[in-house]
Amino acid sequence: MPKLAAARYGKDNIRVCKVERDEATKTHIVVEMTVCVLLEGEIETSYTEADNSVVVATDTMKNTTYIVAKQNPVTPPELFASILGTHFIETYKHIHTAHIKVTIHKWTRMIIDGKPHPHSFFRDGDETRIVEADVIEGKGIEIRSAISGLLVLKSTGSQFHSFVRNDFTTLPDVYDRILSTSVDAGWTWKTLSSVDEVETEVEKFDETWTKARDITIKTFAEDSSASVQNTMYKMGEQILAAASSVEAVDYSLPNKHYFEIDLSWHHGLKNTGEDAEVYAPQSNPNGLIKCTVTR
Repeated sequence: MPKLAAARYGKDNIRVCKVERDEATKTHIVVEMTVCVLLEGEIETSYTEADNSVVVATDTMKNTTYIVAKQNPVTPPELFASILGTHFIETYKHIHTAHIKVTIHKWTRMIIDGKPHPHSFFRDGDETRIVEADVIEGKGIEIRSAISGLLVLKSTGSQFHSFVRNDFTTLPDVYDRILSTSVDAGWTWKTLSSVDEVETEVEKFDETWTKARDITIKTFAEDSSASVQNTMYKMGEQILAAASSVEAVDYSLPNKHYFEIDLSWHHGLKNTGEDAEVYAPQSNPNGLIKCTVTR
C-alpha cells in the first residue's frame, strides 16, 4: 500500500531588488536577492486525492515575498527570512513549516574621486551571502547563514604528503603547491523562538558574517597548510570561538587544481619543482573536502 512519506512545494528563483533611500544624505542602499519558498503541512491530499483546496499557489508565494520585502527590512537576510517564513505559518493554519532560502547577490558601492558614490554600484565577483531559515510551528526558527562562491588562491604555503599509499596510488608527495578553492562555509545558530527573538540577535548576524569571512581569508592565507582538512578545521574552531550563538560550522572546499607542466622536452627547459612557474589549471575531476565543527 503506497503512502506519501514526505512532501513540500513552493516557489523558487524569486528575484527581488530593494532600494532603500536615505533622504537626509541622498544615499541609496541596494539589496538584490533570490528567494526560495517551500511549505510543508497538511497538504497530502493535493498529492493523493487531487485536492487543490489545501494548496497555497506558488504565485501567491511570489507576491507575498514582494509585499513582505516592501513592508519590512530585508537586511540582515536572517531577519527577512524569519519574517517571511513566519508569515506563511501564521496566515495558513494548515501550513506548519516554511523553508526560506535567501541568496544575496553582491553589489559594492563605487568609489569616485576617492569618495563613496551615493547611488552607484558594481558587481564585485560571484560570491554570495546565503541564509536558510526553517520556521517550524511549535518549535521555533532554525537559521543557517553562509558564504558561497568565495574563490581564493595562494601560490605557496600548502603541502600534501604522508598519505595512504598502495598499488592504486600515483600521486606524489608534495611539499609546496598552489592551493585554490571556492569556499562554501556555513554556520548554524541556536534555535530562536520567534521573530521577536531573531530581532534581539540582529546585530550579531552581520557581525558574524564579517568575522567568518575574515577568519576564512586570514587562515587560508597564513596557515602553513598540511592539508585542506586541517586548514578548514582551524577555520571552524575560530568561528565558534568568535560567535557564542553559533552551534556548528560547516565547510565544503573543492580543490581547484593547478598542475605543473614538464617542459624538459623543449631543450631541457626546467618547469617542475622549485623551477615551476607555468601551470595548467584543471577543471575536473577534483578533490572535495567537507567537515562540520561543533562545540
